[in-house]
Amino acid sequence: MKPSKLLLILGLAFGAMSAAMAQQVVMRNAISVAQNSHAGEAIDTLAREVEKRTNGRIVIKNFYSGSLGGEREVMESVQLGTQELAHNSTGPVPNFVPETRILDVPFLFRDKAHARAVLDGPIGQELLTKFESKGFKALAWTENGVRHMTNNKRPINEPNDLKGLKMRTMENPVHVAAYKGLGIVTTPMAFPEVFTALQQGTVDGQENPLSVIMAANFDQVQKHLTLTGHVYSPSVFLMNKGVWDKLSAGDKQIFLDAAKEAVKANRARVDKDDANGVAELRKKGMTVIENVDKSKFIATLGPIYAEFEKQFGKANLDRIRNYK
Repeated sequence: MKPSKLLLILGLAFGAMSAAMAQQVVMRNAISVAQNSHAGEAIDTLAREVEKRTNGRIVIKNFYSGSLGGEREVMESVQLGTQELAHNSTGPVPNFVPETRILDVPFLFRDKAHARAVLDGPIGQELLTKFESKGFKALAWTENGVRHMTNNKRPINEPNDLKGLKMRTMENPVHVAAYKGLGIVTTPMAFPEVFTALQQGTVDGQENPLSVIMAANFDQVQKHLTLTGHVYSPSVFLMNKGVWDKLSAGDKQIFLDAAKEAVKANRARVDKDDANGVAELRKKGMTVIENVDKSKFIATLGPIYAEFEKQFGKANLDRIRNYK
């Protein structure tokens, strides 16, 4: 082959590679917990599906364990457009999108199946649209899980056992109001700070789904676990609205379809962790109380529920409670 022809071929190949590289879009996504977790399953599946469906034209780079900041900071970054994507629990979400506060009312959902049906149905889909005026495109509801309480002071058998316990809570106004109603000394705190706070005794305990308790290795710094199941905790895929608006119609559909696959993987991991979590945490030395009388907790929250009914409207709460 003549040198001139070889140079031409190499030049064309290099030009094609350069064009492909120039067209490739890299986005960032982040979670506050470890990669080996239900949230890790969610963002890894989304990244894999988007890259596959766009033939590598769109690549999502994932960050784990709060390496880009706590959930509130990450949400602010997505809102401002300095980060493209986030996968957040509803900890800080109500501070940005107040309409979502209703989902965090304690004992609102009968079980995970009920919660999933609500989020996948018209109520949940309607709430996803509320993000758009705040600078976000919400792609799908995922799952953080059913929240339980851990602490280092004493086993929790009934509401009275909670009085005076200093507990880390999410930066969520509904949670804070409810836990104060149970006599807890609430300490709102970003998730990346929690392990150290528990280790140093800054707080006595925290509350999270089994998936989070295991992924964060809280068994190393907590003695007692009680399956209170007091709150169903959703999470959500968020994209900066400006980034979303610039996508083609085809790419928008790719992200929505990829998010659906990610929801399946995320929920499957939560189910697996819920099935195996108690035995695993017992093996690691935690004492676990599995059977609590939830009606006592609900009764203690009576005055707080009255406030929630004023805030959200009884009809709106009943619409969720009675959804089938």
